[in-house]
Amino acid sequence: MDLSNSNTAKNLEAAFGGESMANRKYLFFAEVTKKLGMSELSKLFKETANQETEHAFAHFRLMHPELVVDDAKSLTEKQKKAIAARCLELAVEGETYEYETMYPGFTEEARADRDGKAVAEFETQEAESREHAEMFRKATHNFGLLTNVENHHARQYTEALETLMVNQPHRRKQMTTQRHKNGFAVNVR
Repeated sequence: MDLSNSNTAKNLEAAFGGESMANRKYLFFAEVTKKLGMSELSKLFKETANQETEHAFAHFRLMHPELVVDDAKSLTEKQKKAIAARCLELAVEGETYEYETMYPGFTEEARADRDGKAVAEFETQEAESREHAEMFRKATHNFGLLTNVENHHARQYTEALETLMVNQPHRRKQMTTQRHKNGFAVNVR
């Protein structure tokens, strides 16, 4: 199913976000009601949170069919590594977005609103997101998946440089090609 540029893709992403948020909210409610001594209500919130997780997973599977594993035994090691690398790539992208864009923007707005508690929370989360991204990058290396992710980013970097150089012929002479440590050619100044 091709979801590029479709309303369905946007709706799946929104549904995934809503179900994910409901899961976390209900787990919070379960904790609160447990502290209040309402164990049956706490149990209801936990059970419903689990159902919300399954709903979110169903939406995510439609968004990322390349990550669906029905029978891991039928996959080659190369296929398994490609799926794991994609998981790590998405994790790094998400955490990087959080620390480079989302939390800095939220912090700026909270600061403008003079909400010191929110500023502190967003700054803490920004730092943690940076740590999470680095942790996932290290996992990529530790699990022997670095070349898959590095190749992807090296290609993106090369394409970006080539795009920049198209309109600047005088700079092309300043470019040299170096062999990246994983064998991919990267143009650098």
